[in-house]
Amino acid sequence: MSISKREFGVTKDGKQAHLYTITGENGMEATVTDFGAILVNLVVPDANGVKKDLVLGYDSLAEYEENGCYFGSTIGRSANRIGGASFEIDGTKYQLAANENGNNLHTDYYHGFHKVMWTAEVLDQEQAVKFSCVSPDGENGFPGTLKISVTYTLLPDMGIQITYDGVSDKKTLINLTNHSYFNLGGHDAGSIEDEYMTIYADGFAEIRKGAIPTGKILPVEGTPMDFRTARRIGDEIDAEYEQLTMVQGYDHNWALNTAYGKVEKIVQVEDKKAGRTMEVWTDLPGVQFYAGNCITPQTGKGGARYDKRCALCLETQYFPNSINIPEFIQPVFEAGQPYHTVTVYRFR
Repeated sequence: MSISKREFGVTKDGKQAHLYTITGENGMEATVTDFGAILVNLVVPDANGVKKDLVLGYDSLAEYEENGCYFGSTIGRSANRIGGASFEIDGTKYQLAANENGNNLHTDYYHGFHKVMWTAEVLDQEQAVKFSCVSPDGENGFPGTLKISVTYTLLPDMGIQITYDGVSDKKTLINLTNHSYFNLGGHDAGSIEDEYMTIYADGFAEIRKGAIPTGKILPVEGTPMDFRTARRIGDEIDAEYEQLTMVQGYDHNWALNTAYGKVEKIVQVEDKKAGRTMEVWTDLPGVQFYAGNCITPQTGKGGARYDKRCALCLETQYFPNSINIPEFIQPVFEAGQPYHTVTVYRFR
């Protein structure tokens, strides 16, 4: 294995960004950048050794400075949606950016972690790159000075592990995720509706208008949300089912059957045409499956044309809006309490 570094351009405010490429002996390759702690490329060979880049993205830093779809991004301090763009901790109300129909989405489009210049550390022995930053008390409305790191590690068994570690000096909300868009046929392969998916979950979080969870976990049985056995993503994505029509397809959080705090397999995706399978493993209680329903037509890496449902996201996380729903596992950490979570994307 090896890790190389090269320049990736200068940000609008004059900061030099870099790309770090981790190359494995198995032919897998991951490229990440210190701008936004973003996963830029993920090259994976198939059984015949044919390599494809499986994640959507851009060729230039300037495009990542815009990045309306959050391709490859580290999202924080809080991923997904918070109803009313506010929450309370111990009786104190905290107001966030109301950036989506009066709610908060992905913390802040302009100032979230995906727009931060992180400090990079190459960990040669671990075959990893660690990105670190400090989010000051009050930044984007969140309490506490948060020291946070995101580490990308290339695994020998054809996988990439993302490890999150943090600690705050005040009780606060922490709920990071990675917003990579995957297509197992390659980032330029078109629709993902023919891919087959299994999600190890008996229920999902019901949403109301604005895609905000109501607090109810609905059973998947007998609904288009049932992926307990592998089936084609496109089979019922356009079904006349209110939970789907509300958000133009799949964009929901599944309540996983796995044990919170233990890294276990939660999802499997298979592209039979491409001959690739991806497994997702995590220690978190939920996964947001987003089928790329709202990808805006645009040009991506290498001139590839990206459009609606050309890739999917599997964002491991605490449930959306859980901070406002006491029944959900809470993403709240005391002052000095370590935040630590692991997600692995493994291929075969």
